[in-house]
Amino acid sequence: MSHAKSHTALIWKVFAFLSLVTIVEVFLGITKPDSINLTQVLGTSILNWIFLILTLVKAYGIAWYFMHLKDEKTWFRRSIVWPVVFLISYLAFFLLYEGDALAIIDDSLTRWSYN
Repeated sequence: MSHAKSHTALIWKVFAFLSLVTIVEVFLGITKPDSINLTQVLGTSILNWIFLILTLVKAYGIAWYFMHLKDEKTWFRRSIVWPVVFLISYLAFFLLYEGDALAIIDDSLTRWSYN
């Protein structure tokens, strides 16, 4: 019985953690503080980077507990988590950093402007 009770407590702790991260994301998304929304870092706002990092944290937490990576051997966890983290980081960086290039190219090839 204590085994089931410990899993129930763990599930509630993970739920509380994921809820807290989601509440922070929703709060930042609604308020959009100017200090982090209007400051550009590597081609996008700090707010976008915060959303990206918090989303990766939630994805890692879900994989860690609900996909049982916590109980696996270290090398196996790393072989699953590291490629995913690097791939997502790589794709997000280029989408956020180079995304403005399309607008620059579009402005040079068209007569109208969105500004």
